[in-house]
Amino acid sequence: MENIRTRLKFGNKPQDVKLRKRKSQLYSKEDESPNHGELRSRVVGFAVVFRLINCFLVQTSFVPDEYWQSLEVSHRMVFNYGYVTWEWKEGIRGFTYPLLFAFIYKILYFIDYDSVHLLIWLPRIIQALFAAFADVRFFFLIRTLESRDVAKWTFFCHMCSWFSWYCCTRTLTNSMETTITCLALSYFPLPGSKTHNSKMYLTLVALAVVVRPTALIVWFPLVMYHFWLEDNKLRLITQSLIPIGVADFYGSHPWHWYITQGFAVVIGPHLPLFLHGCSIAFKKYKVLLAAVVWTITVYSLLPHKEFRFIYPVLPFCMIFCGISLVNLKAWRRTAAVALLVSNLAAALYTGLIHQRGPLDVMSHLQTRCNVSGPSSPPLPDVLFLMPCHSTPYYSHVHCPMKMRFLECPPDLGEKGYVDEADRFYRDPLRWLRTSFPYKSSIPTMLVLFDVLEKEISFFLKGNKFVRTAEIFHTHFPEGRVGGSIFIYERH
Repeated sequence: MENIRTRLKFGNKPQDVKLRKRKSQLYSKEDESPNHGELRSRVVGFAVVFRLINCFLVQTSFVPDEYWQSLEVSHRMVFNYGYVTWEWKEGIRGFTYPLLFAFIYKILYFIDYDSVHLLIWLPRIIQALFAAFADVRFFFLIRTLESRDVAKWTFFCHMCSWFSWYCCTRTLTNSMETTITCLALSYFPLPGSKTHNSKMYLTLVALAVVVRPTALIVWFPLVMYHFWLEDNKLRLITQSLIPIGVADFYGSHPWHWYITQGFAVVIGPHLPLFLHGCSIAFKKYKVLLAAVVWTITVYSLLPHKEFRFIYPVLPFCMIFCGISLVNLKAWRRTAAVALLVSNLAAALYTGLIHQRGPLDVMSHLQTRCNVSGPSSPPLPDVLFLMPCHSTPYYSHVHCPMKMRFLECPPDLGEKGYVDEADRFYRDPLRWLRTSFPYKSSIPTMLVLFDVLEKEISFFLKGNKFVRTAEIFHTHFPEGRVGGSIFIYERH
């Protein structure tokens, strides 16, 4: 009688136990079956090919950090020339991420294959392969949590996201943070997960924090949820947590920017599916939804906001999108086609056209490095009259030509401090006259956005500068950033 009461109390009926054992056996057999191995091979092959194509079809610039906080630092470490920004001089940045590319650069240097094309593309290929590995782990995570149908459509949503396409192969710490977050999620104790491993996911979270400390924002509610869920909290702390533990200067936005603009842009055409999926799977995946809301809320409290800051929660959102697609039933394929077409248009435009000027400018300058011989012209002396860090630098020319740009380090305590870029834009002609009082000191090449040309036309004509190249940048010029980039040379 007591046994019956116990079974009724805990819902532990003999047939329920048998059913659970049977499901576990089926799951294990599926994992070990030839079909499962074939599926894994297909998914791995697709993800690798897809991300490599993704890598080579992204030929635009996004933000300065994809060069100045990674490749430029790596180039300086290995080749002993280049420029590092104030953060590295002040010691407030970690070298973990640049060291990865420095290691690649050092190998290329030792085998005498340090061509500029390999220095640019090999780090991005490595980043693409990391992204592909995370894609595969994400797919098989959903396979353990949901039905095959949900896993298939969630993976579809994940792979066709325009923002993931735009970001995941770039050499940004945000890209690596998102990749590691996706991997860590596959070991996190989500409801129904059969791949839970506390040490593994906490190790990956620690690595994400080392790469980018703000990863703590995304993972704080998830780790708290795990701590609350864990029966043996002392063991979790002593055996997992302890052994593993390790600015408005750049512009500000209103507090609601992520809610009214940022999140909608990052999730893109997936937004209706996400909202629909939240209404269906809110209870089961409330911890993931809480992490999304928490991350957006915390970043909303900070004055400086960027789209890429909330990129790490995008994989969380894709689970809700996949569940939504499955539940659309008759409308599923129509919604999927609309999702694919709209994301493809955004991905190709932003990857191939929008903001491609900085990379094309550096390619143009790099051709001057390839000219050699006794009668060859000297390397140009280049001045970038643009907002600071508008282009990559020595990592994209890989030769010691003289280059200079308008610097903009923050105020570190100097009274009445105004950075060089702001001083220039207040009165460009005056800055040019005072900075280059003698004609012999004037650079031989100027790089500028078209919106500045009229303001300094007197200086250009007076010093015999001739426009030698016009390079497209964007269809959406704004402020100091123009639609085209002009290159002027002295004759």
